[in-house]
Amino acid sequence: MSFLIPILISSIAGLSTVLGSLVIFFKWKRENINKFITFCLSFSLTIMIGISITELIPEASFAILTEFKLAKGVFFALIAFVVGILSIYFINKKIEEKGSHDGTLYRLGILSMLALMLHNFPEGIVTFLSSYQNLELGIKISIAIMLHNIPEGISIAVPIYYATGSRKEAIKKTFLSGLAEPLGAILAFIFLRKFITDTMISFILIFVAGIMITLSIHELLPKALKYYENKFILIGSGVGIVLLLINHFVF
Repeated sequence: MSFLIPILISSIAGLSTVLGSLVIFFKWKRENINKFITFCLSFSLTIMIGISITELIPEASFAILTEFKLAKGVFFALIAFVVGILSIYFINKKIEEKGSHDGTLYRLGILSMLALMLHNFPEGIVTFLSSYQNLELGIKISIAIMLHNIPEGISIAVPIYYATGSRKEAIKKTFLSGLAEPLGAILAFIFLRKFITDTMISFILIFVAGIMITLSIHELLPKALKYYENKFILIGSGVGIVLLLINHFVF
């Protein structure tokens, strides 16, 4: 099969994050902005934690435990997870030192962008390799990825837009995050097609799960709680859970 079709599938899946950024064009009354931000933050953290717990960690752990003995596999997986946790603190510190914009919201948007770029990169590799081997399987995987990439786009665009007032900046950062997926696909074709293993991808996914769970609990949840819109936290989380269930059982 030509490599162009798998690259195209990966690109469509990755750049679907930009669709999520379109919510910033909705006009909200001033008194409803905090409710909207609260909804988006709680929705995003539910998606990130849900994907990590229901997809990334179980699938990656199975591959790792298949490759290594139980004790060694658990140890290596924990190391990858802890490195992911520490990475988010390191990135957060660097963003605070830079000190541009204000913005807790801006920092949240940048952290989400970096975390999701790391998430999208191995997804691009998986989408490309599966499409290259089996087009039907690749399309199914890309649809599932699109379903959670759209809300991931929301988690980047909304905080950056409300921190900077710039739709252009919000869309650009969302686009960069989505671009990591076709980039992962292209690099997979050029360098990794013959060498990449399930175990390698699994360690990357465990690392990303550590980042996403830490970002959600340490950054997104406290920010959502600060707006005192508990009803919209519940609504956002509920919508996120429904989407996760659709993704899990339909695709």
